[in-house]
Amino acid sequence: MHNLINVTLNENQEPVVSGRQLHQVLGVKTPYSMWFDRMVEYGFTENQDFLLNNFVKQTGRGGHNKIDHVLKLDMAKEIAMIQRTDKGKEVRQYFIQVEKDFNSPEKIMARALKIADRKIISLEHKNEALQLELEEARKQTDYLDLILQTKDMLTTTQIAQDYGLSANKFNQILKQVGIQRKVNGQWILYTKYQGKGYIASRTFDYVGKDNKVHSKITTVWTQLGRRFIYEKLKDNDIYPLIEQVELF
Repeated sequence: MHNLINVTLNENQEPVVSGRQLHQVLGVKTPYSMWFDRMVEYGFTENQDFLLNNFVKQTGRGGHNKIDHVLKLDMAKEIAMIQRTDKGKEVRQYFIQVEKDFNSPEKIMARALKIADRKIISLEHKNEALQLELEEARKQTDYLDLILQTKDMLTTTQIAQDYGLSANKFNQILKQVGIQRKVNGQWILYTKYQGKGYIASRTFDYVGKDNKVHSKITTVWTQLGRRFIYEKLKDNDIYPLIEQVELF
């Protein structure tokens, strides 16, 4: 079948043609915009029978983008018939043949398979996204469960190990995210976080260089404080090892 005018498929797998190309093939002398407006008066509806298409390549030096329209095949057939010219009859017959070919069992099956493939791919992508969300939720739940199951208080060194960091590096991170600051060589919480049950004091004995037993007070984190650190660091994209993405 001679390709009189280019017929393509829209996103709904319906045959469509360019209004400007139809105008050209029909040999209409009236400027396209005026001609098309007159054709629409025959009862065609925008977004139902045709769509506006602003994208037409510039032609010539200093050319301008021209308005075009995407017409469904039924509209294009009627417009061809309305012309009452031999060319109009030829174009209409061409569209009828295109339509017969389009509605052949083989073409219907091919379109159905293509639509099914697109749906399958879309569902696969959605499933992959859900799997990632579930995995992230599982990792987060695992760490939060660990916090809830542990009743003991923890040193900064112990919590730092959850993140694969040294105590010194971890303290610096807590400083950077605005949790604590160092005063006279000791890390203390910023005022707004004090008195919330995040930390406690623990006394331990040690033998000094003088071979005498001494007592020292150290700050430890409660499980509430551990949860607070977790939420604060998560807001800064810092996660414990159990939640970090496995690269291998």
